[in-house]
Amino acid sequence: MKKTSKSFQDLPPIRVRREPPTIPEAVAAAQDLADDIEQQVEIAAGLIGLPLDAVREHVVAAAQAKVERMPERMPERIFTAASPNRAPRTVIVERRRPPVIIERRGRPPIGRP
Repeated sequence: MKKTSKSFQDLPPIRVRREPPTIPEAVAAAQDLADDIEQQVEIAAGLIGLPLDAVREHVVAAAQAKVERMPERMPERIFTAASPNRAPRTVIVERRRPPVIIERRGRPPIGRP
């Protein structure tokens, strides 16, 4: 049986880099978390660590850009014509996003070269 050359105790500790998000990243996260502009400003400022006034113009500009590029949404429920002997049918339209793939890197499992 093959032994591993190093155990986990022999390896140096894992260092984690701490980088605050950029302004566009913080604004995008704030838009996903809240609908109100003032709440988005507070969230983005808290993520970046900047004062509210420095972030407000970026949030407002991003909100205007989001409204301009998004067409008006269709209603979620579409009713079809009802026949006399049946109840109206309801069709629910759901929009799905592709799954997010997160690549995880770490130490290889014990026992594998």
